[in-house]
Amino acid sequence: MRILTIIAAIVLVLHAVVHFMGTAAYMKLAPIQQLPYKTTVLGGRWDLGASGTTLYGALWAVAAIGFIAAAVALVAGWSWWQPMLLGVTLFSLVLTALDWGVAYAGVIVNIAILAVLWLGPRIASWFTR
Repeated sequence: MRILTIIAAIVLVLHAVVHFMGTAAYMKLAPIQQLPYKTTVLGGRWDLGASGTTLYGALWAVAAIGFIAAAVALVAGWSWWQPMLLGVTLFSLVLTALDWGVAYAGVIVNIAILAVLWLGPRIASWFTR
């Protein structure tokens, strides 16, 4: 079952990479075609302004780092991988839901991660064998 651990870690790292893309777009570090720069979230209903959007982008980096930390902890067999993954996934879910129009796939991935965590030790144990 070690292969499932590696696959899960790869999925988490790929999710982190997408979060770093969000950071690049929202902080205007690089143009990302799929994530055009804008200062509004919630379908244009909430204008964060330029500084708020920069902070929002930085929060995407925090989530990315959290997913990488959870992936490392999972592969290393450290016991805190589950609470770390739960926390960062909930955080990511909020970030992606705020910009549902372009980040809907992230919402779906986050819900899938939460479902795996919620299904309990039987499924989680597949990743730690």
